This record gives sequence, C-alpha cells and structure tokens, in this order.
Amino acid sequence: MSSPTSLTPVTPTNKRELTQEEKDIIHPMIRVDQSGEVGAYYIYKGQIAVLGQNPKLRPLLEMMWDQERVHLELFSDLVGQHRVRPSLLRPVWEIAGFVVGAGTALMGKEAAMACTEAVETVIGDHYNDQLRKLHELQNPNDQLNYLSKTIAKCRDDELEHHDIAVEHDARQAPLHSLLSAVIKQGCKTAIWVAERV
Repeated sequence: MSSPTSLTPVTPTNKRELTQEEKDIIHPMIRVDQSGEVGAYYIYKGQIAVLGQNPKLRPLLEMMWDQERVHLELFSDLVGQHRVRPSLLRPVWEIAGFVVGAGTALMGKEAAMACTEAVETVIGDHYNDQLRKLHELQNPNDQLNYLSKTIAKCRDDELEHHDIAVEHDARQAPLHSLLSAVIKQGCKTAIWVAERV
C-alpha cells in the first residue's frame, strides 16, 4: 500500500502563462477533481462511522480515508493557485458522500467494499481521460506538468483502493452488479454536474 504523501509543487522554470484555451480545459478539471475528492473523503467518513469498530477493517478504511484527505488538499491548493471557482454544490457532495458511504456500510462490509470498487473504477477512468487531454495540449508548462503529476498520483492511489476493495470481498456483496451499476452511474452524473456547477 502506498503512503499518503503529498506532491511538492515544482519551482517554475517554464513560466509561460496559460492560454485562455488551456484555462478553459483545466478549470473544470480542477473543480470536478476537488469535488470528487470531497465526495470520496465523506464516503470513507461514512464507512468508518458504521464499520469503524471492526479492528481489522478500521486501519484499512483509515488508510484510504487519509489518502483522500491528501488528495483533497492537493486539489484545494490547485483551486487557489489557478483561481478556479469551486463547485457551488460542495455541501451536496459532502452529504451524498457520507450517505453513500454509511448506507453501503450498513448493508455490510462487502457492500462497502463494492461501493469503493465502483467509485474507484469510475474515478480511475475519469483521471485517465483527464491525463489524455492534458497530454494533447501543445507546449505544456510547469503548471500543466504539475497538474498531470498530481492527477496521475491520485489515480494510482484510487486504483489501489479499487484493488483493496476487490481483495476484501467487494464482489461478494448482495446484488453486486446492481449496486455497482447504480453507484457508477451516480459518480458519472456527479462528475458531469461538478464540471459545470
């Protein structure tokens, strides 16, 4: 398991200003990524509220929760650095994340792990899509390179969470396919909304 380390912002050497086109691409990325990390943080908070008494499960949940805290700090810093308007729906992401986390945990450990598996599948794909868009930009500068490294680091952590969930019986959850499909669709909808609002 990787440790929850933060990335150190690079000292700019390529100080080229971002073009308006680049800003139009990265601002929604940063906004949705911060929103997603808010949701993920609260999912784990909800899972710990329900399953935190389990001495074998709590350290695992806390490790993933701590990584989400680091991710949230990274994207919150990027919101400030790039003067991105955060999502106006942050309270919704907090409540929805907690409800999904606690709700699936109330269904049992396997359902909580199925939730993690589904969420991290969508987020891993989402981060890969963002990395492809950033790679397509011409003449990247230090700011864009740092954003790419941040997204790649977070993606790797999220995919680790996916694998942990699978190893801890995610696919043994009752109605796994249905639960997974509902959570994945909810994540995709939240991504679409957070990019815009």
